[in-house]
Amino acid sequence: MEAKITDIEGLKVGTAEDLEALTGCTVVLAEQGAVCGVDVRGSAPGTRETDLLSPLNLVEKVHAVLLAGGSAFGLEAASGIMEYLEERNIGYPTGKTVVPIVPGAVIFDLNVGDYRRRPDKAMGYRACLNAGEIVREGNVGAGTGATVGKALGHEYCTKSGQGSSAVRLEDGLIVGALAVVNAYGDIVDPKTGQVIAGVRDPEGEGFLCTLDIWKGEGQALNQAFAANTTIAVVATNARLDKSQATKVAQMAHDGMARVIVPCHTMYDGDTVFALATGQVEADVNLVGILAQEVLMQAIIRAVVFAETVQGIPAAGVEL
Repeated sequence: MEAKITDIEGLKVGTAEDLEALTGCTVVLAEQGAVCGVDVRGSAPGTRETDLLSPLNLVEKVHAVLLAGGSAFGLEAASGIMEYLEERNIGYPTGKTVVPIVPGAVIFDLNVGDYRRRPDKAMGYRACLNAGEIVREGNVGAGTGATVGKALGHEYCTKSGQGSSAVRLEDGLIVGALAVVNAYGDIVDPKTGQVIAGVRDPEGEGFLCTLDIWKGEGQALNQAFAANTTIAVVATNARLDKSQATKVAQMAHDGMARVIVPCHTMYDGDTVFALATGQVEADVNLVGILAQEVLMQAIIRAVVFAETVQGIPAAGVEL
């Protein structure tokens, strides 16, 4: 069985989607609480509660992370996650009740499916009900409407989705990743540099190179605005503080940049959250390096398991 982010004790993943509207949301539940850091590299992010994750700020642990479609509208799904957690008395204690801490990020998928139907409170709650150890991949959750390779517009993009990967060392350290891949750029094989999902060639089979398009005609600049973003959660059972978790999120972006070309553009809102559940001792550098590797693999799996839908072709690549 392939390793997944839920191999880490205390983490569950749930998805909910609208397959007609081609949108959805994914929740990573950490009901016992997990230290969390975040690093935003894209210049068009849609996020919530990221300021709270600064090592300078009070709250140490989060109880869930939301990944959603629907652009900024999709952040509403976090309210459903909060309701689910509050009903179970999970959250930051405030006296009369608890306040669940639920940071999140969204992708822009309004140009596919029905833009009028977005992830909402009910969908976020449903994703929590569906949460468990099985991690679905492909056209599910926040990856339902995800696409890559938008340099010539959506007419020639390729279907992407959601992917997960993890690694377990002999000493018990586990590092995992969950990625929703909606990049402006191409997905490339890190060994060969070959494009495996991206801008489809309007005049034949295969893929064009986004960098060549950009350098040649500048056409991409006119069509890319607000149509992208890759968002991810990396997680570990290592014992980290908020500063170290933030460093792991920062390092994980290097894995993203190895397989998404170009990456972190003005038209992407690339965001990585890092969770640490604190069960084993580990060096933060090792955790960060492994986070790069598993995030890279999760991104590749997101395009491998994507399926053609509503006229948007999948790449049809194999692991």
